[in-house]
Amino acid sequence: MKLLVFNPEHDLALAANLSNFTAPHAGRQLRADLGFIPAIWAAAYDYVHVENVEDAERRFLRLTRRPFGRFIAKEQICKHKFTAVDVWGWDLAIRAFLLRWGIDAAILPSVTQIDDIRQLSHRRYAMQLLDCLQMPGIIGSSCETNQIENIIDRLHSGEHLVVKAPWSSSGRGVRFMEDDVNIYDNGWLRNVIVKQGSVMVEPYYNKVKDFGMEFVSDGNGSVSYIGLSLFQTSNGAYTGNILASEEEKESLISRYIPIDLLKTVQQKICAKMGSWLKDLYTGVFGIDMMVVRRDDGDGFLLHPCVEINLRRTMGHVAISLTELTSGLPQLMKIEYDSNIYKMKISKR
Repeated sequence: MKLLVFNPEHDLALAANLSNFTAPHAGRQLRADLGFIPAIWAAAYDYVHVENVEDAERRFLRLTRRPFGRFIAKEQICKHKFTAVDVWGWDLAIRAFLLRWGIDAAILPSVTQIDDIRQLSHRRYAMQLLDCLQMPGIIGSSCETNQIENIIDRLHSGEHLVVKAPWSSSGRGVRFMEDDVNIYDNGWLRNVIVKQGSVMVEPYYNKVKDFGMEFVSDGNGSVSYIGLSLFQTSNGAYTGNILASEEEKESLISRYIPIDLLKTVQQKICAKMGSWLKDLYTGVFGIDMMVVRRDDGDGFLLHPCVEINLRRTMGHVAISLTELTSGLPQLMKIEYDSNIYKMKISKR
């Protein structure tokens, strides 16, 4: 019997690396409003922790047209003998939360294991994976620095840069810089370097389309491919996913990138991530990618590793939700409406 938990504040908690981490209001509200999400992929005897059971039942039924009767509040966790826990992402804060409400430490990752997950979530691993994926049809480079002068020199030479904190959540911890480092960016850079040791610096690319690949690690050195994630963003923040068959998703991406190249990248990722994650991480993860327009405007290139999300992603949610829906291809969206986060399914 497994307990499932949606902790969308995971990326911020991983950056803070504190057992007593308090998420910003938006993160706490997202968890409260959409805590029902794991019911989408829950197995027959799984339970899902939510803050409000009746609200979760109502929201899940509205979304899927299916009832789910195994939502539980935190006060009920200790009344069940769970044999495993599946969270959105592992960090010290979610481990402390589960211990506090009665989960046996024996079925949770140790502090050392969580530190391993945190180190593997550093963006330098995305940089290293990107280096391993270089081949014709591929674009992308990244470097790590703790010298602001290096960034200034590149900007003065005419480059347009994307600078990222090593640990940060989608849409946060990312700055676009052009011409020079202004006073606000300078303060941000200094703060990140003091707290996280460095920043990642990448060229700015002419992005055409966001997408990703979803995988699962068995923890024994084997990584399997799950499927494509075609998602949408606004100002760097996630807004929605296409719900469609793998065949249709491949067809959409093949308008830009040859399927053979995607298959080769997929196989290389499985091999490399399998060796990295052996004995360190068991569970699902995703890799964000993008289609980039060539500088000469003649065609497109694939950026195969914008970042590695060593956790569950909305792409996994979309794949699971596709299995519960039928009919025409649809769009899964998360909207903030009337001070509430809502998950909706609409026709594309």
